[in-house]
Formats: sequence, C-alpha cells, structure tokens
Amino acid sequence: MSDVVQKLWGFCHTLRHDGIGYTDYVEQLTYLLFLKMADEKALDLSKLGFEDDRKKRTVDCSWPALLARTGTDIIDGYVDILRALGKQPGILGDIFAGSQSRFTKPVSLKTLINQIDQTEWTALNVDVKADAYEGLLEKAASEGKKGAGQMFTPRVLIQSIVRCMQPDPRVHKEFTICDPACGTGGFLVVAYEWLVKETKGGALDRDIVKRVRGKTYYGQDIDRTPRRLALMNLFLHQIEPHIKLGDTIYEPFDGQCHDVILTNPPFGTRGANQAPEREDFTVSTSNKQLNFLQHVMTLLKPGGRAAVVLPDNCLFADQAGEVFKLLTEDCTLHTVLRLPRGTFTPYSTGVKANVVFFTKGYPTETVWIYDARTNVPGITKKDRPLTAEHFAEFEKCYGADPNGRAKRKESERFHKYSITEVKAKDFKLDGFKWLKDDDIEDSDELPEPEELATDAIAALEGAVEELNAVLAALENGGRK
Repeated sequence: MSDVVQKLWGFCHTLRHDGIGYTDYVEQLTYLLFLKMADEKALDLSKLGFEDDRKKRTVDCSWPALLARTGTDIIDGYVDILRALGKQPGILGDIFAGSQSRFTKPVSLKTLINQIDQTEWTALNVDVKADAYEGLLEKAASEGKKGAGQMFTPRVLIQSIVRCMQPDPRVHKEFTICDPACGTGGFLVVAYEWLVKETKGGALDRDIVKRVRGKTYYGQDIDRTPRRLALMNLFLHQIEPHIKLGDTIYEPFDGQCHDVILTNPPFGTRGANQAPEREDFTVSTSNKQLNFLQHVMTLLKPGGRAAVVLPDNCLFADQAGEVFKLLTEDCTLHTVLRLPRGTFTPYSTGVKANVVFFTKGYPTETVWIYDARTNVPGITKKDRPLTAEHFAEFEKCYGADPNGRAKRKESERFHKYSITEVKAKDFKLDGFKWLKDDDIEDSDELPEPEELATDAIAALEGAVEELNAVLAALENGGRK
C-alpha cells in the first residue's frame, strides 16, 4: 500500500508543475486512473455518443486513444473525454458529472499519462482509488495542508466487521446492503469481495448476478469527491451501486430500508451545531454520531442487522443513554467491540472508538462487550500497524451467526451484561470496564499526549453538550 501511495505522490509533482493544488490532486489522478483501469478490464469506452449543444457527437474515450494524443490535441481531447463521459446515462454519467480538466500544459498531462501507463493497476493487491484518496490526503496534511476532515476506516477493520456480518445477497430477492456515510466505498467494496470469496470467485446464477450487480449496494455521502470515488470503485468491480449525494442526517428519510447497514459515520462535531428536524428521530440532539445511530435504526428493515463504528463519547455523552435506551428497546444490541487505541492512525491517533452490532426487531436481553484495547499496545503507522491479528480472537468470540446468536462463553476480554445491568448504568456502555489498565499504574507507559488531549476535548465537548441541554431546559420552562 505504501509503495502505491508513494508512486502516486510522485505523480503529484507533475501536477504541481501545472499549478494544480492539493485539493485537485486526487480528482485529476483518479479520472486518469479510472480510464487506465477500465482499459485493463476491457471495458469498451471507444465510441461514446452524446448530445453537445444540440449536436450529436461521438468521442473515443478509451485509454489507448488518449495515450496516442500529443501536443495541444491532448488537452482538447482530454476535455472532450471528460465531457462525453459526464453526459453518459447511468453510472458513468454519475461518476464524471461536473468533471473538469485542470491541466493547462500539454507536456504535464502527457507526462502523467505516460507515468500511469507504466503500471498495471488492477493487478495490484490494493484498492488503488481509495489508497490514492486516503494516502494523498495524509501526505497533503503532513505538508501542512489539511484535508476535508475525513477519517477513513482501516481496511483490516472493515474486513473483520464484514466477516462477522456476512452480508449475503443470496438470502432473498430484495436483499440490500447500505452505508449511509460511505466515503470512498470501503464497506461496500469489501462486502462484495466477501461475496466473491464465499462463492469461489463469484459463481452465481445469472439472475442473481444481475440483481447483485444492479440492485444490492446502496450508499450516501455529503462530499462529492469521495462519492465519485465510491462509484468508480464499485463500477470497476462490475457493480452499479446507488449512491446519493447529500446530507444523510439532515435530509428527510426517503423511505427505503435495508437488510444490512455497515458504516463509520464521520467523527467530530463539524456541521453538527443543531439538532436535525426529523420526525423519525425520537431523541433530539446535535451529536452527529448519535443522530447517525438513530438514522441507522430507521434504515434497517425488521430483522435487519447493523454494525456501526462510534467514538467513545457516544457511549457516555449526555444523551447517549437516551439513544441507547431506545436502541435496546427496538433492537437486540448483542455485541460491542472496544477498538485498540490508535486504530485510526494516522488520521487521528488519539481517537478511541467502538463497533456496535445490533439486529432490529427484538429488545435486548444481554450485551456482550469485547475489550481489544486495555493493555494492548497502541497502534502506530510503522512500528505497530493494525493487522487482522488484532481482531482474530474477537471474531472467534463473536461466532458464526451474523446476528450474534451463536453460543458464546466469557473470557478474559469478552464479558456479558444483562439488560438490568445496562439500565443500572443509565444505558451508558462506557461504564463497563473489568480489566485493570496497566498503563495507568505505570508512569512510564502513560498514553501519548495526543491521546490525552483527545480525551480532554471529548470530556469538554460532553460538558458543553450537557450545559446546552440545561440551557434548553431552562428556556422551555424547566422541561427537559
């Protein structure tokens, strides 16, 4: 993965020479990467017709045609390709809608095309477009230019969650999978890759193949660029997803429900300064992640299951108890995975997070919590990277039933709590800690300063939220 990102970052020097800034790096690279990878997968883009200024035109959008262009013709030809692709019906039009070339120097574009042509990208054992987006954002941030606040879910964590959840579209004809905060499409891509592995390469009946490819994978994202990359990712996996552009929690619910929800809602409080006006949200809160949790409950079909990544503050914030009380009444909250410290390195080393697993339709009787954090060395990018081994024992404890109904037994890291015990904690699951934290006892092994600062910020944000709730109660005449 690091080699791919380093290669792509090297390409960025070419873009810089043409005056293309950090914010445009990934978009311009992925347009060209998509055309190259489409050619490697033998997708025919050679004669795409469209109507331009009331005239019908045909443009050869294939990679070999672009590769053959030289001089000023390459700039004009590339502009034509983007325009033609953006006017296509279906997913191609969605991917390239509004796409524009930022190149002004033919030599820069030609150099980049030649560099990209030297690699067979689809043969690499990595998700090229997601790595490009995530890796280049990280590189840009390290040079003092912050990205858009995105924090991506590590692939090994996604794969572990998917193995537990078993999102199998063969179950019934209306089976759908959704990520309402899909970013570059990591959960959806891995869910499809899991199906391919389960079917030994995708050996499915013709009618099932058609349904899986066109009517199974759904998503939404507020950011245009990650959405575009998600569409590209799935299209190159021969999937035509349905991914909306828009604000998931502030827009009205469209009425469509799903069998499986896999998601990591954006962390932080940016844009969450007021509670959304949603009739389906029982608890009114400005906490973005708690609102996503309520949205997921709405999105699930009866009997549907979800896995949601949540920061620690969602387990102890002022209104967390209210939301989890509602969740345990309407759903079986069967499992909580406490993630290792530093799971989201390098985007936010100090963030502590969890994965909550639940099934809609029956109230909770028992909650099982797996602690993969206490006395586990924090994740670092180089010395202690996150690996599948971090979740191997959890997956064994989770069991073979995706709804958490497999026979389980307690262990050092896996404990169960009755709903009565959960109620006694006011539904704030952060209170269940049974392992003695050696780091606290050893002054030489204190958490990193960034982690301590993140904890302090989380505590302050929680306090501010509680004060706002008190002020709101006072303004309503003492009614909370």
